[in-house]
Amino acid sequence: MWVYKMFKPLITFLMKVIYRPKIVGVHHISKKGPVILAGNHTHNFDSLLLLSSTKRNIRFLGKDTLFKGIKGYFFKSAGVIPVNRRIKDKSVIPSGIKVLEENGVIGIFPEGTINRTDNVIMPFKIGAVKMGYETKASTVPFVISGDYKIFGSKLKIKFMEPFKVNSSDLDKENKKLMKIIEEELKR
Repeated sequence: MWVYKMFKPLITFLMKVIYRPKIVGVHHISKKGPVILAGNHTHNFDSLLLLSSTKRNIRFLGKDTLFKGIKGYFFKSAGVIPVNRRIKDKSVIPSGIKVLEENGVIGIFPEGTINRTDNVIMPFKIGAVKMGYETKASTVPFVISGDYKIFGSKLKIKFMEPFKVNSSDLDKENKKLMKIIEEELKR
């Protein structure tokens, strides 16, 4: 995580100067304890926006193809948890649960990839709610809207009311999370 800790102040500064995001509801992210930040995925810079929006250190899930070559060392040193999207990767959930059991923060985009469709959001993978159910971590939905336009003023990230995944009906809980985000995006 040394790369993350070293570059976070610089990334935060650059994001705030270059893209001028409006950050709303950051008070919903508790200062201590396990938290899952789950939201829509619009751009390659979404992770940078998310990490620059809170003082807490965030461990992200990222596709395993990011771990090739020299950039692999960078992502590994930044604490990114690799996900093999070509198979049902059974190592990801236990890795995320371990972070949460250590009172850490997981950043996850349940769509699994950047949404390049005409739909408001794509169907969510079940990982966020599964980790929430297993650890009783607070799940904080977030919505990214606007454009990553240099010196623009339309980029926004909004954190919403946290909730706990209390039901073992993970499909139902996943639909609940998806509905919260979808309704916010439609406003």
